[in-house]
Amino acid sequence: MNYLAHLYLAQPTADSHFGNLLGDFCRGLDTSVYSQPVLAGLNNHRRVDRFTDAHPEVLAAKSVFSRRRRRFAGIALDVLFDHFLIRHWAQYNDQAFDDFCQQAYARLERRLPMMPPRMQRVVSMMIQHHWMAHYRTLEGVGQALDRIADRIRFQHQFYGSVEELACHYDQLESRFLRFFPELVDHIDPNTRASKSV
Repeated sequence: MNYLAHLYLAQPTADSHFGNLLGDFCRGLDTSVYSQPVLAGLNNHRRVDRFTDAHPEVLAAKSVFSRRRRRFAGIALDVLFDHFLIRHWAQYNDQAFDDFCQQAYARLERRLPMMPPRMQRVVSMMIQHHWMAHYRTLEGVGQALDRIADRIRFQHQFYGSVEELACHYDQLESRFLRFFPELVDHIDPNTRASKSV
């Protein structure tokens, strides 16, 4: 899953938000230096990824991609699933989407000094440019995916992958709507009810 889903599945605390995004930035990092609440968030990130990667609906969604882009299907679906989460936000959260984002950004900003350098740069850009709002539209999803393609250091055909998402949009949305409630149940939404900060 991408940033929005990981934050949605985090507890509403600065440490949990930090830990839930740390999973994308901790390769080669000594995570033992972090507090237990941050490590719990990191563990939650990994549980989300394991469940997602093995889910039949996600595996079926990956299979619709052309051979030239299939190796990147997981990346494309991560961003598209954030788009679908926004599209169906009212089904999952009573809080307005923009309010959720502002609270998430504020929590992450409080933990910026603790983040590894690359994570600091990415999260600062996310906050400054309100990345999560860009996932509202398929065009925004395409722009995010092309930015990811810019960072791939080997020859690839990932640019323009949004055209494949557009082609299979309805099928992929249906698969998301079957998958995501099962992910939420797996993570246990009661763990997100804490009010501590």
